[in-house]
Amino acid sequence: MPAKSQAQQKAAGAALAAKRGDMKKSELKGASKSMEKSMSEKELKELAETDRKKLPEKKKSK
Repeated sequence: MPAKSQAQQKAAGAALAAKRGDMKKSELKGASKSMEKSMSEKELKELAETDRKKLPEKKKSK
């Protein structure tokens, strides 16, 4: 599943880094903290690999 915004892609990248041990879990904030707890490494990798150039900065709310 690709990321829907640049913010989501960045949060997934931070959560993935923490899950892999590249950064401390205590450094995570907000969405990345909950993503790290609730998603698998495979799911995070899919979100983090999304090309950021074609995404909006933030997803527009309905």
